Amino acid sequence: MFNVNKKFKVACVPMNSQDSIDYNILSAKKKIHYASNKGAKLVVLPENAMYMNKNNKDYFSFSFPESLHPGVIEMKNIANELNIWILIGSVNIKFNKKIYNRSILIDGNGEIKKRYDKIHLFSAKLPDGSLYDEKKYIESGKNISLHKLPWGVLGMTICYDLRFPYLFRKLALKGADFISVPSAFTKFTGNLHWHSLLKARAIENGCYIFAAAQKGKHPGKRETFGHSLIVDPWGKVLSDSGSQDKALIKEIDLQQVSLARTSIPSLKHTRKI
Repeated sequence: MFNVNKKFKVACVPMNSQDSIDYNILSAKKKIHYASNKGAKLVVLPENAMYMNKNNKDYFSFSFPESLHPGVIEMKNIANELNIWILIGSVNIKFNKKIYNRSILIDGNGEIKKRYDKIHLFSAKLPDGSLYDEKKYIESGKNISLHKLPWGVLGMTICYDLRFPYLFRKLALKGADFISVPSAFTKFTGNLHWHSLLKARAIENGCYIFAAAQKGKHPGKRETFGHSLIVDPWGKVLSDSGSQDKALIKEIDLQQVSLARTSIPSLKHTRKI
């Protein structure tokens, strides 16, 4: 039965994932237990939650079919054990000789309810000399993903998708009240754009943004920005983890989505040009 008052607690979990699936699973489970004990009913993990690759070869060595992925199996078990929803920000999934960067939504019975394969793949050379080319190893997703939770509709994105406003607008027009943005933003780009982009996507669409993020140093000399955020439909940052490791937990009120969208009805004013 759906919660008539449309309020619930969400947790966005910062992680410093390493090149050990077992280590990352244990870290995630500890934080999920903490969030559940604090009343969270939806827990959002970052991109690459179960593995941060040391080099490009690791894309293949540490990708699994979804049904065999140890991280997915463990998250299904803990969701069922605690009777909470878990969004695995992303894991690398093998399917038909291809690898997808996949976000996976699991319900309180431990069942997978929705999947989203990252559409926009990060391919860039940054001014600090860092080079990224996800397109070389990852297959782009083709479809948007939304799912009705007991409190409202969740739209799903991953990291670099944040730079493509039309995806967020399409999710909002399809009914998304909240949009997840699990990420592993680089420290360089995070310093420049992370807060601004997340606040803009929330304001443009009158929706909550749940952005769980990787933080700190990882294998292969990678460094991520951190700052997991929960942003309300008015663009107000309700919680910011900074460089801390503790899960963000906030009560979400769906009435704020209705208020924002009726006060500034930009979704209704959308035009095809």
